Amino acid sequence: MNLCCPHVLEWFAIAISVSVEDMFPSVVCRMCLVLLALGFALSSPAQEVEIAPREGGRFVGAAGCKSSSCHGGAGEKRSQYLTWVQKDFHTRAYAILTDARSARIAETLGLPAAQESSRCTVCHSPFQSVAPARLMSTAHPDEGVSCESCHSAAESWLRGHTRKDWNYAMRVTAGMRDLKSFYVRANTCVACHQNLDVNILKAGHPELTFELDGQSVAEPKHWRDDDPSGGLRAWLVGQAVALREMSWALSKNGTPDAEEINRWKGLAWLLAKATAQQTTLPVIDQPGDTTSRSVFTGAQGQADLLARRAAESRLSDDVARQLLRVFAATDSEFVTSKETSPDLLFRRAQRLVLALDRLSAAVSNEAPGAAKNPVLAKLFEDVRSRADFQAPRFAEHLRSFCATLSPTKQ
Repeated sequence: MNLCCPHVLEWFAIAISVSVEDMFPSVVCRMCLVLLALGFALSSPAQEVEIAPREGGRFVGAAGCKSSSCHGGAGEKRSQYLTWVQKDFHTRAYAILTDARSARIAETLGLPAAQESSRCTVCHSPFQSVAPARLMSTAHPDEGVSCESCHSAAESWLRGHTRKDWNYAMRVTAGMRDLKSFYVRANTCVACHQNLDVNILKAGHPELTFELDGQSVAEPKHWRDDDPSGGLRAWLVGQAVALREMSWALSKNGTPDAEEINRWKGLAWLLAKATAQQTTLPVIDQPGDTTSRSVFTGAQGQADLLARRAAESRLSDDVARQLLRVFAATDSEFVTSKETSPDLLFRRAQRLVLALDRLSAAVSNEAPGAAKNPVLAKLFEDVRSRADFQAPRFAEHLRSFCATLSPTKQ
């Protein structure tokens, strides 16, 4: 349920030419699709392919991938389809449109059945937005978000992409999306994971919060990711792309909603803190009290530049440790900022907790499912509900978290 796809596709085209509820129950709920950052052998940014893929081609559907001799077999290299169909949230994307909650949202918005409205199917059933001439008979809308939603239409590369004499550059040239690039990966997912029209939110759709690294960890993996700095870069690129999309949406709205502005300010505040002391990365301006179309447009450009640079940067564990300390040291801003609205403090806290979680994982090389710092768990609980959020209590827990960041804990 997102109308920003054409804009994201525009950014994605530029990028190519140049180069869950369990995680956060009150913000990223089961109705929000968890990121599908698909890829086969992920590599470092130095190995990214800067070539333009072939455009067009027809969509084959997941049926083209499920053969036991391809991705429907046993073993790490052949079980991708099985992982998707048996475990992945995305395979249920279309079915969600047929439940009672979606029916209520559609009724409130004056839409036909949710599974028939492009406002819903654009993200929950992407094949319905594709011209019929580009769909083969094996591509079905009820697949939800399937292989080609992320890897692109497979007709041109399906037969050749597993050949041993095809390298990665050849696959991308044939039309496969370059998901080794964190920038391309984030652009592939953000349109359906960040912005929603205000009236859709008011009709009962959960808020969307795009977080590339955390949502990648929540995704049942069917790809290899051997880059030790991947988590940190994925987090930063994802946050920058999310800010870009929020900035774009606000710049197009003549009367932006106050809550949406505060959500934007919360993320801009976080990224301004993150980039203030990083001499190798572009700086995000700290948001002021007043906003305008020019402010949002400027932030849009800054955020995209940051996303591009971060995707190409070598970010060490020392950077993650530094950012952890910078963020944990913001506790005073949650108790002394009497001029800052409670809603804005809550929005800052939401983004801050997600950042602390992912940066902690980057520093400790945390395995998926590992027990979290108990103080971090308290911070997550603090931001579970806007109505129950208490800034002083959050600041107290933030100070306790900071105390756990001694060198012996690293």
